[in-house]
Amino acid sequence: MAIFGTIRAPREIIFGAGQRAALGRIAKPLGKRALIITDERLAGDATITDIVAQLEGVGLAVRLDSSTQPDVPVSTTIESAEAARDFAPDLVIGIGGGSCLDMAKCVAILLTHGGTPQDYYGEFKVPGPVMPLIAIPTTAGTGSEVTPVAVLSDTERKLKVGISSPHIIPTVAICDPDLTLTCPPTLTAIAGADALTHAIEAFTAIRHEPAPGLSQERVFVGKNATSDAFALRAISLLWEGLATACTDGTNVEARANVMLGATMAGLAFGVAGTAAAHAIQYPVGALTHTPHGSGVACLMPYVMAWNAPVIGTELEQFAKATNLPNGDAVIPAIAALFERIGIPPTLEALGLAEDHLDWVSEQSCGIARLIQNNPRPLPLSDMRFLLGVAYSGDRAELALK
Repeated sequence: MAIFGTIRAPREIIFGAGQRAALGRIAKPLGKRALIITDERLAGDATITDIVAQLEGVGLAVRLDSSTQPDVPVSTTIESAEAARDFAPDLVIGIGGGSCLDMAKCVAILLTHGGTPQDYYGEFKVPGPVMPLIAIPTTAGTGSEVTPVAVLSDTERKLKVGISSPHIIPTVAICDPDLTLTCPPTLTAIAGADALTHAIEAFTAIRHEPAPGLSQERVFVGKNATSDAFALRAISLLWEGLATACTDGTNVEARANVMLGATMAGLAFGVAGTAAAHAIQYPVGALTHTPHGSGVACLMPYVMAWNAPVIGTELEQFAKATNLPNGDAVIPAIAALFERIGIPPTLEALGLAEDHLDWVSEQSCGIARLIQNNPRPLPLSDMRFLLGVAYSGDRAELALK
């Protein structure tokens, strides 16, 4: 098989403890008026005070916008962009969890190109580059600091929706694991499980025929040589660090492993894409209002068990990367890790009502860009079967299908 790979990434990724102190020197060549996007909790933190001082110290005018809400309602991005127009920023800096970074991406789109977020739903709808964007994550999960994706909550559709474009990859990502040291155990678990799910789905995604132009036709091109390299390293780092980071948040090595793993998982799925676990989580999350990371991680062992007949090679590679005895041990080990860090083991435990399984099946199958990225087909009848198993918790049933 011919080797094919695609890398889409920030112009610069800076990783390491204390590296946030370089922000002023990084930002100075990129703009003169910096809009910082964060949330209310972080706005009063000493980290933000230091960042503002750094930027002002190199001559930038700064405005702080702390209006980010969880899951980024569409309306808040419009309000934020309108409120910033009189300031006329030429640089956007997102600092916080995935919602803050996604909010920063959307605000950068609207300030550069106008319109509303709905104009940019889907792939390749952003017409050109956005103003310079710096991403500084304070959690280790979404990988948004390196991805071409921003996820929003659309109240009219009652679902999460995505804007996918290489133009919204941040210009610079500053990944300082010290910023995650105060992240509470529950959030550490949810974010880290999300990252591991990103890596797994990227690593096991369908492999498309690499015709010339594939990367120009699709934002997510499926499994490929470069995404595999990032995904497998991410799996190794997250496997090594996640449980420890959840039980001992002061462990700087574990925190660094998890953040680097999350960033590498972002580099992997930012080109390979995610698949069925993410497709199912969109309607599940809309009904249960549970964190995204909890939902995708709850689903991941069941989706992997469904895909097992066609991902045997990947399971063996996963086992080697994590020192598990063989590929057969992988899925039970993933389920055990997730349960150990507090991820609900079934859709019932996640809070989904059984009488919603039919609706979730239909909605999941409708998210074609993700379902088509799954390595084993999932038509509606099989999707309903899979969800029934994920509700009851008996993964052994999937081996019989």
